[in-house]
Amino acid sequence: MSELAHVTLNLSNKAENVLLVRQALAGLAETIGLDALELNDISTAVSEACNNVVVHAYAGAEGPLEVEVFAAGEPLEVIVRDHGEGITPHERDPEETVGGIGLPVIRALSDTVTFRDLDGGGTEVRMAFVTAKAGTLPRMHRNGATAELPAQPAQPDTTTVTIGPPPLARTVLPRILCALAARAHFSTDRISDTQLLADALAAHAEGSNSSGRITVAVGVAPRDLQLRVGPLPEGFADELLSGATVHPSGSVLTQLTDGHEISSQGPSELLGLRLSARR
Repeated sequence: MSELAHVTLNLSNKAENVLLVRQALAGLAETIGLDALELNDISTAVSEACNNVVVHAYAGAEGPLEVEVFAAGEPLEVIVRDHGEGITPHERDPEETVGGIGLPVIRALSDTVTFRDLDGGGTEVRMAFVTAKAGTLPRMHRNGATAELPAQPAQPDTTTVTIGPPPLARTVLPRILCALAARAHFSTDRISDTQLLADALAAHAEGSNSSGRITVAVGVAPRDLQLRVGPLPEGFADELLSGATVHPSGSVLTQLTDGHEISSQGPSELLGLRLSARR
């Protein structure tokens, strides 16, 4: 069985999406107890690797940015991947500046950093960080029976995040959804509603499939968020809609959303949720 990342982000290489990566790392830091200095070093190095994809990978066009985080032991590893032009051999010179403060700082802040050219174009940057005091998460392994959301082309305004185990989902998913709600120009109250929704989804991640991971794809439009949650076992979407509560007044998902739908994906289901700033 292949090992799965604890956090996987599939984004477009828009500059504002680097903030989502930093939010995911902040949630990880809360879960495993990274101190502020360790988090700053990791966030700076990973942000610079992402900035390289923003600036250089697609020659000014938009394309996919993929980030994976593994935190099952020492060292903590983060992979940043593009499928464009990647980093040329010249740019890998330690003295070159790439995407702001440049590769020298990435090398300085990472305990090790390696580059791998991908078949078909692009580069995978793998950074390893030794963390003195942080805890670790259980290893996540692919289960043959575990479904995944179908692969989607990178969309300029769509973010897909997969997180596990559930304690990590509780710290990462609310940060990402709230950042996207702010991007969609939600009011402060509606951003708070989005956090309640994220909390409810994360709280039920453990029952969503046998891997204990949750996958959410979020499309962002002005004053509107469209979520796809899944794949879920047959019947679980209805259970989630009726049973996800954080207070006695009932289902958070039906109270806080502006519409929902359940669709089939083979033997599994996808739960679609819409949140609007207009309430």
